[in-house]
Amino acid sequence: MFKKTVPMKCVILAGGFGTRIFEETRTKPKPLVEIGGKPILWHIMKSYSFYGINDFVICCGYKSNMIQEYVKSFDESWNVIAIDTGLETMTGGRLKRVQKYVDQNTFCFTYGDTLNNVNISDLINFHKKHQLLATVTACHPNEKYGILQLKENLVVEFREKPPLENVWVNGGYFVLEPDIFDYIEGDNTVWEKTPLEKLACEENLSAFKHVDFYQPMDTLSDKNYLNKLWDSNNAKWRLWN
Repeated sequence: MFKKTVPMKCVILAGGFGTRIFEETRTKPKPLVEIGGKPILWHIMKSYSFYGINDFVICCGYKSNMIQEYVKSFDESWNVIAIDTGLETMTGGRLKRVQKYVDQNTFCFTYGDTLNNVNISDLINFHKKHQLLATVTACHPNEKYGILQLKENLVVEFREKPPLENVWVNGGYFVLEPDIFDYIEGDNTVWEKTPLEKLACEENLSAFKHVDFYQPMDTLSDKNYLNKLWDSNNAKWRLWN
């Protein structure tokens, strides 16, 4: 059984152009691309809501008005504010622009295009235990291509998208202390560059290892894969009823 988290805000990055999935993002922002008939943004928020986090700050940019209109139509008991953080603003800059909405409290931070089944209660407890400024969820990446085991000209084993077990990547689910805003200079700051690099150098960044489901939606192929999982009742990120 999981434990509901204490009340906490979740900031979601939702401002990028989504150029690698332009088949969809020509007409809508990437967080509104649908999985199972609902925007991926909704799926992410449902995951947090499952753990008792219902207070969201969305960092909009590209086609921000569409996200702002969408959140007005939620049939959910969530407190949501969607802020236009600028069209060209970088990831760190978007976070910096919503600083006043998270007050001086610990908060969650995530990308608006990635699904996983991380236990957010465990993630937050891990962050509190280690008492550092930031915690990142570390995940194993998937190979882009299936692995063939050959015996001369015969395929004797096929493994589709096996995880790279000795490699860890940024899984996109963070828990942060408000002091991290001191690491962000302005709109041109890329969160994944100077801020995280400096936090790591200072040994102020802990890693919560997650070895289960993790899938970014970077391309049309990723979107189709996630829809396939949903349609076949194999959506591991669906923790809610």
